[in-house]
Amino acid sequence: EKIDMLDFAEFVAINKFDRKGAADALRDVAKQVQRNREAFGKSPDEMPVFGTMASRFNDDGVTALYQALLPRLSALGLKTKPGALPLAATRHSTHQVPIVPGARVRYLAEISDGVRAYKRNAVQQARLAREVQQLRAASRMLHEGKPDKPRAASAAATLALEREARLDPHAKKLLDQWPQMQRAYAGDEYVVKIRDKEIRTALTTTTLSGTKVRKVALPGYEDHGEILKWLMLDNVPGSFPYTAGTFAFKREGEDPTRMFAGEGDAFRTNTRFKLLSSGMEAKRLSTAFDSVTLYGNDPAIRPDIYGKVGNSGVSIATLDDMKVLYSGFDLCSPSTSVSMTINGPAPTILAMFMNTAIDQQMEKFRTDNGRDPSDDEAQKISAWVKQNVRGTVQADILKEDQGQNTCIFSTEFSLKVMGDVAEYFVHHQVRNFYSVSISGYHIAEAGANPISQLAFTLSNGFTFVEAYLARGMHIDDFAPNLSFFFSNGMDPEYTVLGRVARRIWAVALRDRYGANERSQKLKYHVQTSGRSLHAQEIQFNDIRTTLQALIAIY
Repeated sequence: EKIDMLDFAEFVAINKFDRKGAADALRDVAKQVQRNREAFGKSPDEMPVFGTMASRFNDDGVTALYQALLPRLSALGLKTKPGALPLAATRHSTHQVPIVPGARVRYLAEISDGVRAYKRNAVQQARLAREVQQLRAASRMLHEGKPDKPRAASAAATLALEREARLDPHAKKLLDQWPQMQRAYAGDEYVVKIRDKEIRTALTTTTLSGTKVRKVALPGYEDHGEILKWLMLDNVPGSFPYTAGTFAFKREGEDPTRMFAGEGDAFRTNTRFKLLSSGMEAKRLSTAFDSVTLYGNDPAIRPDIYGKVGNSGVSIATLDDMKVLYSGFDLCSPSTSVSMTINGPAPTILAMFMNTAIDQQMEKFRTDNGRDPSDDEAQKISAWVKQNVRGTVQADILKEDQGQNTCIFSTEFSLKVMGDVAEYFVHHQVRNFYSVSISGYHIAEAGANPISQLAFTLSNGFTFVEAYLARGMHIDDFAPNLSFFFSNGMDPEYTVLGRVARRIWAVALRDRYGANERSQKLKYHVQTSGRSLHAQEIQFNDIRTTLQALIAIY
């Protein structure tokens, strides 16, 4: 039917010109229009066929179509004025910057292949290590039991050397370090030297019965193949591929909790924050915004807004609201961290938060010095705040498109703004505040099981990586500022979700992207889920939530 329309159309627009094959479509349609009009004396490029991207501001393809339509509409009697825009130099969109360059669109398949290849290599290296050990044992036994037949022992030793030569250097290094690792974890303390300073960590905890339980228990393998496979696929916490954890030991100074709160106006939620964090040295605040704020609206008396203001979250519309919300909390303290669950208007809310933190330090300077800071001092304060403020803004637009739908702008535009924020963080050395929390929680709430939740979430994470790399950013500049957020439930797969996520991320970042150790360490937090709780068995809900919290720290 569209082909038939070409017989009657005076102008033809091919929209979504950023899609694959758009240039071919423009050429083919222009050729068809040329045939229909029998305009063989003209080039197909002269046909009134335009490639446009209507969703993009100031698109030159749309401008070219508009400028071509204007004189025709004027000839038909429409009153027009001379346009202010310069004449478009082309008939199609030229500023095409795809989220992921065409040459890298298979990134997910290539990452999957890379992770599978790593596991296959681990199994192969383990087999070689086992054979080396077995051949050396056979050579030793032949030498001891058959001293009159040295050729058999020599042949076994030669085969062992041949197999050992096929072990890659990384595997050899792991096996060589195994005895040292056993000694390091066998004592009562783990000692690490950092800048000529010894840091000691207790390796055991004592039960009420007096039994010493090891914090890190190494497997009792003697087979070199099993040892190597464990080292390559699991390893101790803090060592690649970080399956057991990104850090060598868990923090003991505070409980791994964060208080999620938001209700009414900023004053009421501020009071709630103070109540929840009372008596706690570390102030870990998690901010829930109302649906009016989540969709980027101001409070209003409109019927569809008025009843939602401050409902199931705090209403924040101005910078003054943000200042009230976090009043009484030192946002630059190392023990203060703020998480903000917001996506569509995240850049605006993030800007409000940063300005609130800066204004806190400006006010502190005025109190301490009795005067306003100079321009140079104000710039130094601003830079210091950005480098020291801690927290996370969710800002995951891909998850919104898939599971929650608090979208305000197009996915492409939102991704561009996310990239702008990430680049700003790089340039201003914002290292303790995460510019995105790549979320699986909402995908699970929308119906995903543990496996598909993890698959979608990691896919989104790798998409952000590719999008940021396409902007020219270096992997080690932005990857440490990516954090993840998973849901929990009663399914058995949740017990290993974190282990699987850490291993996949570490292998992909190291082997595909060449990232450094800090970038390879996947950081995430988990929230327990209300969808697993039952109204009929309400007395067991505390047990369900406790089990989910226990699983979350694996």
